[in-house]
Amino acid sequence: MLHIMTITKALADENRVRALFALKDRELCVCQIIELLGLAASTVSKHMSILTQAGLVESRKDGRWRYYHLADDDAPPEVRAAIAWICSSLSDNSKIRQDSERLKKILRLDPEELCRQQSTLNAVKTNE
Repeated sequence: MLHIMTITKALADENRVRALFALKDRELCVCQIIELLGLAASTVSKHMSILTQAGLVESRKDGRWRYYHLADDDAPPEVRAAIAWICSSLSDNSKIRQDSERLKKILRLDPEELCRQQSTLNAVKTNE
């Protein structure tokens, strides 16, 4: 029961669902997710932590960057079912379609440059 409640909590936030859907068929750097959602890095990190704790996403670290992807096929059945439900239920959603178009543009950007720009912006905001 606890695992189902953790999954339900993770899916109870629009930004987490948007991030989850963005990971459909791809792996994304946290900087790309930050750019897509338009949220602070700390907020996105918290959202991704909740999705990870629920088992819906997995991550790997490569140097300074963290990459996220949907849980693999060996995930528990309730995780696979939740991901399938979200992906099938929201494929025609207007916000998800907007995100998909925005993500196409984000994926054309160099991830290292994107992360560098976000770091610069965060430093400026911190000093204000």
